[in-house]
Amino acid sequence: MKQFVTFVLAAAAFVHAQDTGTSSLQPLVNIGYVVFPSFEALDVFGPLDPLNMLSMTVPLNLSIIAGSLDPVNTRPVSMATPSFFGESIVPSHTFADPPKNLDVLIVPGGLGTRAPIEQLQPAIDFIKTQYPDLKYLISVCTGATLLARAGVLDGRRATSNKAAWAFVKSTGPNVEWVPQARWVVDGNIWTTSGVAAGIDGIFAWIGHVWGEDTSLRIANLIEYERHTDPSWDPFAIIWNTTGTASAPAASAKLLPVIEI
Repeated sequence: MKQFVTFVLAAAAFVHAQDTGTSSLQPLVNIGYVVFPSFEALDVFGPLDPLNMLSMTVPLNLSIIAGSLDPVNTRPVSMATPSFFGESIVPSHTFADPPKNLDVLIVPGGLGTRAPIEQLQPAIDFIKTQYPDLKYLISVCTGATLLARAGVLDGRRATSNKAAWAFVKSTGPNVEWVPQARWVVDGNIWTTSGVAAGIDGIFAWIGHVWGEDTSLRIANLIEYERHTDPSWDPFAIIWNTTGTASAPAASAKLLPVIEI
């Protein structure tokens, strides 16, 4: 344990020593994460880990926001599964009593985005209400469908999970959905493709706000090999979102398909 703490402190010192413009004199950046039952685990925890590292040298404040203060689980509740398997996260705020002065709001996807609309409406309304005051709005995977239903993507370019492309498009008929993209930036809204793409998207966003050197150093510290080209998207071919293939590639058929 002592060695781990030493490593973390050394990593923080290294990033702090190398970066410029990231001192404690910077204003606090307030980041909120929306969660709901059956959210996708990596949509939340993937982007959070680089932000955890960033918070060692940059003043960040994190709020987890849900319908209530009860723990929120990833376990699918809308479909029959052979397993009782899931993880929980504990909210710090509710949609009815949110944190003040949010700068950034991050919205994950998951099977929970397919819940009945009355269950999702509080989250959708919260996104719609908060957006005008945000500096950035970021979605991961099918989290973009909540942004679309909130109306904030109307007339904008956006992307999402390619395995769930038909569902995604149905939630935002006035959105210019980009069928081949790892992530898409339109104004202050960043939308990322399926699940793991949220990690690349958050690294790109960190680079945009705090500089590419900061983003690269954090990636190297956690030994993550980034995709830095937002148009890199082999999954668009696998799931044929561009309409250029006759059928999904064989690799997409190895397991039963559960659209996220």
